[in-house]
Amino acid sequence: MFPLFLPIFLLVSIVRADVVEVPASSFNSYGELETYWDYLYPWGSDHNGAARMVGNSTDHSRISVASGTLTLKATPVTGQPPSTAAPYPAINYFSGAIHAKEQININGTDAVGYQVEGEFSSPTAVGVRCWPAFWLTAVNGWPPEADIGEWKGTNNSWFNTFNTSTVVDTTIVSWPGDYSFHSLKAVLRVIPNNTQDLSIEYYKDNVLEATHIAANFYGAPMWLIVNLQMEGSSGTPGPANGATYQARNVQVTRLTT
Repeated sequence: MFPLFLPIFLLVSIVRADVVEVPASSFNSYGELETYWDYLYPWGSDHNGAARMVGNSTDHSRISVASGTLTLKATPVTGQPPSTAAPYPAINYFSGAIHAKEQININGTDAVGYQVEGEFSSPTAVGVRCWPAFWLTAVNGWPPEADIGEWKGTNNSWFNTFNTSTVVDTTIVSWPGDYSFHSLKAVLRVIPNNTQDLSIEYYKDNVLEATHIAANFYGAPMWLIVNLQMEGSSGTPGPANGATYQARNVQVTRLTT
């Protein structure tokens, strides 16, 4: 409860403060992980690549946290039925994915924007057919989708904004293939006098790399996902020994001003 005689300007600043919905400490322990994140994709274990996501509160063989770092590990597997998600690829790996419990929904009132950020170490050497990502996707239908980090077996990362299924803004930035950590950030905000679209600023290592207009993102709830998919859009065959993808200091901040 507020004290009775706080100055009006202080009350406004308290009420309108930005809110950290997922703190950078969420990978410090399994307890914190499970406070802010759920295992697998929001819709289950399968998606559009060659990896089936595996993990829960008692199985951390492919989804683990330690010392503030999330590690997703893909390992080869045989004898699995195909993916249950279109285009129904063969499953050649078990791997890991998590999604934030907090949905991203910019409605112009209690959320005029979101800042989504983190540091990532990704398998990106040319020819390594891995498909890790750090991305937002629609809760209801599709699109919207915003790929804050997407790697496809090259020394690059993609910033993608899907306005429709065929209209996509893409900015590609270079990414070292030495498994060092680098930061990515997306700042989504309302556009004045526009209740349909958002703007998205994409940053790598705190340098603004692109500004996209996100058509029809306003008021559309989205999931935040960290996953290590395999093959698929990155090509085939995937690495014989699997792959590892790491994230740390992932933070989601709801912007109120």
